[in-house]
Amino acid sequence: MLSFIKQNQIKDEILRERLETVLPQVMKESDVDAWIVLSKEYNEDPMFHALTPTLFPTARRITILVLTQTERICVNMHDSVLEQYYTQDYDVKNETQMEALTRVLTRLNPKNIAIDISDDYAFTDGLSVGLYRTMMKELPKEITDKFISSDEVGLRFLETRCAREKEVYPMVMDEAMKIIEDTFSKEQILPGVTTCRDLMDYMAERVNQLGIETWFDPTIDLQRKDGMHGEETVIMRGDLLHCDFGIRYLNLCTDTQRLCYVLKEDEKELPEELKEAMKRNNRFQDIVIENLQIGRSGNDIFTASIEQGKKEGLRPVLYTHPLGFHGHGAGPTIGLFSNQNPIPVKGDRLVYDNTGYALELSIIENLKMYGRDTFIFTEESILLDNGKVRFLAANRDRIKTV
Repeated sequence: MLSFIKQNQIKDEILRERLETVLPQVMKESDVDAWIVLSKEYNEDPMFHALTPTLFPTARRITILVLTQTERICVNMHDSVLEQYYTQDYDVKNETQMEALTRVLTRLNPKNIAIDISDDYAFTDGLSVGLYRTMMKELPKEITDKFISSDEVGLRFLETRCAREKEVYPMVMDEAMKIIEDTFSKEQILPGVTTCRDLMDYMAERVNQLGIETWFDPTIDLQRKDGMHGEETVIMRGDLLHCDFGIRYLNLCTDTQRLCYVLKEDEKELPEELKEAMKRNNRFQDIVIENLQIGRSGNDIFTASIEQGKKEGLRPVLYTHPLGFHGHGAGPTIGLFSNQNPIPVKGDRLVYDNTGYALELSIIENLKMYGRDTFIFTEESILLDNGKVRFLAANRDRIKTV
């Protein structure tokens, strides 16, 4: 695990690269001339944290960022940290903040101005009502008439990974996988004694000790002859354990589901039935990867993958989602576990290159060993890098045994 100082250094290197390369690119592609992100202290816009350095963790009173394809301006009080990334343009003694913003936007004279108001996406709906009302009251009409939603530019900025992020992402994934490996081990699992909650608490404590964070609570459940169980259930031999675990490290999220089988006393290896079930799950993963193509919508990928899976005799369930700066990230939704149909609006978004996904899916298998339908859950963090899918962790075809 990197030192706190080294982590901040890498995060800020990534921020600079993103501001200098990703931001101009997505603004051009989105046909946005100017983008303004306003935040009040303790009520920051979700975009604020993706646009500011590590040592500027909250807005100072009111922070206003003005972004164009060629300029980055902050219309707020002087701050030496922020001004390493933005040019400060606000004469505190001689003008109000809205007067300064008017002056900056008048000089820039953009054809349109993206603001963070959205009907569909939380990421780009962070402009507070108070700040919006202030702008509408104090900025001239010739400026406010240019306001448009920042949906396209905001989502594209969040979902696009720069070169440095693609370089460090496997290191982030390694930290998550170490915790999963340590959790699914003989040292942590004592059949007849250990509960699912014990393993969940262990994962949470390991994350805390490392000084990183989870973006959702670790989940451990199990399946056996009498169904699916979790929380306080005691783990027994013959159980099929399942974890769902995701960390946030270096401003990048992981999301992983892995399986572990608890061997019976007379078993030396994974039962053949589970080996075959995992092969079929991997086949469905491959089907989704084959359909995960640049320019296709999430709904097209969902429909084609489900249809192909069923043609091959699988009982597939697909709920893949974007992954990156957020765990449930910006980008196209590819099915929902609770709604196995095309998803309006969010499922209509297209796949772009240099993006990350949680390849989250399952197949349903009627296993003789349990005498019931059993979910084979998997989730792998992947990158779409130069048009090709790259897995961030090894052993996607493995069910671990303890």
